[in-house]
Amino acid sequence: MAAASLTLSRLISSTTASSLFPPKTLPSKLSLRRTPRPLRFSSSTISAAIAVGDRLPEATFSYLDSAGEVKTTTVSELTKGKKAVLFAVPGAFTPTCSRKHVPGFVEKSGELRAKGVDTIACISVNDAFVMKAWKEDLKVNDEVLLLSDGNGTFTRAIGCELDLSDKPVGLAVRSRRYALFAEDGVVKLFNLEEGGAFTFSSAQDILDVL
Repeated sequence: MAAASLTLSRLISSTTASSLFPPKTLPSKLSLRRTPRPLRFSSSTISAAIAVGDRLPEATFSYLDSAGEVKTTTVSELTKGKKAVLFAVPGAFTPTCSRKHVPGFVEKSGELRAKGVDTIACISVNDAFVMKAWKEDLKVNDEVLLLSDGNGTFTRAIGCELDLSDKPVGLAVRSRRYALFAEDGVVKLFNLEEGGAFTFSSAQDILDVL
């Protein structure tokens, strides 16, 4: 009995704890800390039908004048022989567009014009009546044109559609957020955001390269 106890004691002392109780490997999904992903408007790759060096396609936009009359203007009228900044928003009255994007261009409009910019226009896939109401709500005067691409004609032509049909707010198909600078209708700078993100399409981002 004493010999058996001695043998068992030697066996235990010569065996490491790790061999008796080998460490368990955690599943890979638990061993990696997952970083929360930011909310995305779309999972598609950022791309467009135009790029720097391309001429902007012709299209017609609408707006309401001070008397409430429907007026139209074209890409050519906005850009021919001019330096133009066109920026687009996913929707009128939406939070980021109302609090940051449009107000930023209103605030910086004087600096942009001092840099030689002739046209500053905001484009949205909303009707002209909504755009006028939004303009009044934001108290925008002549600093920035708020233009309706109501049928999304221009937005589709440059490949910047944003399908939000799966969202519960009823936005359907709108425009991706972007800001571009064009000279005589030719794109010199095109900052296209992923969906409705707002990271490098501000007025200051345009000023920084002019």
